[in-house]
Amino acid sequence: MYRAINLRALVLLLVINFSFASIYTGDAKPKKQPPKGNPVLWRKPADISSRDLYLGPGGAAMQPDLRQLTFIKEEKGGYSRKFRVRDASGQEWVAKIGKEAQSETAAIRLLWALGYATEVNYLVPRVTIPGKGTFNNVRFEARPSSWERLEEWKWKKNPFVGSAELQGLKIMMALMNNWDMKDSNNQIVYIEDGNKDLQYIISDLGATFGHASTTPLFWRITRSRNNPTKYAKTKFLETVKGDRVKLHYGGKNKGLFKNITVQDAEWLAALLAQLNDSQIRDAFRAANYTPGQINLLTSAVRTRSNELLNLRPNTRISRNR
Repeated sequence: MYRAINLRALVLLLVINFSFASIYTGDAKPKKQPPKGNPVLWRKPADISSRDLYLGPGGAAMQPDLRQLTFIKEEKGGYSRKFRVRDASGQEWVAKIGKEAQSETAAIRLLWALGYATEVNYLVPRVTIPGKGTFNNVRFEARPSSWERLEEWKWKKNPFVGSAELQGLKIMMALMNNWDMKDSNNQIVYIEDGNKDLQYIISDLGATFGHASTTPLFWRITRSRNNPTKYAKTKFLETVKGDRVKLHYGGKNKGLFKNITVQDAEWLAALLAQLNDSQIRDAFRAANYTPGQINLLTSAVRTRSNELLNLRPNTRISRNR
């Protein structure tokens, strides 16, 4: 009798062990592998001078259809309040409310104009989001179903370390006074459009066109975003010593600017020089700045571009590099 009971207990234990083993081995769903593609940070534009900086990377085709909006959910995280919405065409967007909306819209256009991979966004001057209210200057950032958003990428560890395009991107962050250069603001986006690109983009550029002190003690109390007056008064280029360029940068990840060379600056300057003032104005006009602010911001960007261009007045900068 006792042997029969012990036998049944042993069988029961074996069944339980087998069940747990199945859960953690064969019956468990395999982890989804990230898609493979071509890493892309920058592509040389065919003609920078012809790019439409008012409509930006999405052009006329991707503009949100605002005849009807449907609220989906509130997006968590970050400085600004954000809502996920669906427009009348069924396209989803992340609507950003607050000070960062304008600066991010303009920053995206300037980067895209030079050939960098970016988000697709538009600034809507006034919009009502059902159940949430009516807001002014709302940034709509596209969330196409064909784009797969993957993990963040790191400034210090990525496929482009040491390249002219990554160095140029760093310089653009200083040029636009982006003091929030943390890795969590970077995103890899997989786009299967025939090329199967893994686009390395900066997904949050709201902390641009303001000011931040280069003194660590005052950095947190002096920083601002989307402040054209302070932006225009901020120094950009500090010194050129030998083949090294020191930029005036107050913000996170300051170490990224230790090894900016004159050659890096010339590479970017050659691209910026192909933008005309009307295009730069369009980038800020698209972000719904006032005429006075547009003039101020355009002048500041052009001045900084010229500073890079004139690092070596007697050296001709090749636009074909």
